[in-house]
Amino acid sequence: MDEHDGFPPRSVTREGLPDSTSDATVLLREADGLLRVQPTITPFGLPRRLRRPPARRLARGEWLRWRINYRFTGSCGGEWTYRLDTLNIAYGPIRADLFLGTPTHQVDELASLR
Repeated sequence: MDEHDGFPPRSVTREGLPDSTSDATVLLREADGLLRVQPTITPFGLPRRLRRPPARRLARGEWLRWRINYRFTGSCGGEWTYRLDTLNIAYGPIRADLFLGTPTHQVDELASLR
């Protein structure tokens, strides 16, 4: 959501693994009946994250909520902008209302944005 357009929510829903040649914001890999999930981070956001939580592995029917936040400094006036990414990933099949409940796994990679 963005302030400049009145905070309308946006979401993307996809089935299957992303194309390995795409500029994916999350790395997904299936192995041994599990889905390995590791979000990528932007190199431009602050604070720098030298240590990150390990990737999570999901069994079928489980889901993960991973949250991460950033602060960006503008190039012209030095103004700050903030971003909070919330990634919900399920390893299907799933119910339509799955993401309204409590996640099987949760990672909060939230930092102080002074």
